[in-house]
Amino acid sequence: MPETNLIHPVILCGGAGTRLWPLSRKGYPKQFARLTGAQSLFQASAQRLSAPGYAPPVVVTGEAFRFIVTEQLAAIEVAAAAVLIEPEGRNTAPAVLAAALWLASRAPGALMLVVPSDHVIADAAAFRAAVAAAVPRARAGDLVTFGITPTRAETGYGWLELAAGADAAAAVPQRLARFVEKPDAGRAAAMLAAGNYLWNAGIFLFTAEALIAAYRAHAPQLMAGVEAALAGAMSDLGFTRLAAGPWAGLEDVSIDFAIMERARNLAVMPYGAGWSDLGGWEAVWLESSPDGAGNVTSDRATAIDCRDTLLRSETEGLELVGVGLDGIVAVAMGDAVLVARKAEGQRVKEVVAALRAKGARQAEAFPIDHRPWGWFESLAIAARFQVKRIVVNPGAALSLQSHHHRSEHWIVVAGTARVTIDGAVQLLSENQSVYIPLGAMHRLENPGKLPMVLIEVQTGAYLGEDDIIRYEDVYARK
Repeated sequence: MPETNLIHPVILCGGAGTRLWPLSRKGYPKQFARLTGAQSLFQASAQRLSAPGYAPPVVVTGEAFRFIVTEQLAAIEVAAAAVLIEPEGRNTAPAVLAAALWLASRAPGALMLVVPSDHVIADAAAFRAAVAAAVPRARAGDLVTFGITPTRAETGYGWLELAAGADAAAAVPQRLARFVEKPDAGRAAAMLAAGNYLWNAGIFLFTAEALIAAYRAHAPQLMAGVEAALAGAMSDLGFTRLAAGPWAGLEDVSIDFAIMERARNLAVMPYGAGWSDLGGWEAVWLESSPDGAGNVTSDRATAIDCRDTLLRSETEGLELVGVGLDGIVAVAMGDAVLVARKAEGQRVKEVVAALRAKGARQAEAFPIDHRPWGWFESLAIAARFQVKRIVVNPGAALSLQSHHHRSEHWIVVAGTARVTIDGAVQLLSENQSVYIPLGAMHRLENPGKLPMVLIEVQTGAYLGEDDIIRYEDVYARK
């Protein structure tokens, strides 16, 4: 099928998701977590759009997440058409424009479907049917947004007001009167009762050319900078790294404010087959099919005489038990625990702000540090030592590096490690160990077909991750 006849998904994958702390943090946000099923929200988004009539997706993400994106796509056997790397987050308007310019230069006239990576849409077939119903209006030059049939007086979403005579339950796009900012409770209740409003899902369908024309008309201040960032982009290990200089000068603005609230060629596609942006723990509880008593528990959690409660333990070996709880969210991880009334879930942002103010690393850092070669976690840390578990993927290699302030002991507990120390290479198997002196140039590799696991014991005056001098790195990290 010619590319112009395909729908090109653009998956936005750069948010922080702080309302789902501690499972979602700046270092590992909610789109990559398994919140409601076996796949992450990002994987489910990509899988939903891997169907006949759809092109491989364009993913827009940040520097810190580029290898997580490719690893999670590979796990579901989806190959991206491109992964555009934003030098820094500038909200959705610059990100969507960069994708539109990239697509317009390669498939003129093609449709682009812009979707967030962190939404739950259980009925993939129904969603694709709604997209298909919106295609004629998008091909005619309209900017089509998707509106969700509201089920409650929600104050956490923006709303869409339909034009006079439009049908909120129609199976084809309708005329849109205006975008409404997140309302207070009274205004939300009034809009729900009126029946001519939909929730703003942040999902859009249009041709790249129609969108670019809208930017030229309504947000010309973004055009030159995004064009320059794309023109100066560098190819890096299959990623397209947008130029940092032009990008840094761009306005931090959403596509809603920059384009959608100003354009006149708008239409809205009603969608009522089930949707959630998982904007808080109450939404996770609702999407997780509570039992007869209203409880949701993870495998390592137990509810005794509880009602309407969410209990999740995210750490192996940590059992969470609730007794006599009503309307409570409790989420336990190895380095942080959240306990809150379910109705107060939107206040989790205040938790993150408070932790950030006191300098707690848990505000942003995830206990498992994901790297392009695998991941590690700290098991114990004190003034002059740290113990880590390190997992290296098959065929992967850490950089050739040295440290100014620490020495290391490595003990292999699973798999085989190829270790280089000052040019000498040796293979270590399970139960074997090696010492890395301070200042030695060293590298760790996994030559096997299974993950390699080792325990690292660091000793020294300074144990920070920035005490790394890299000499060679297959992942082109600086």
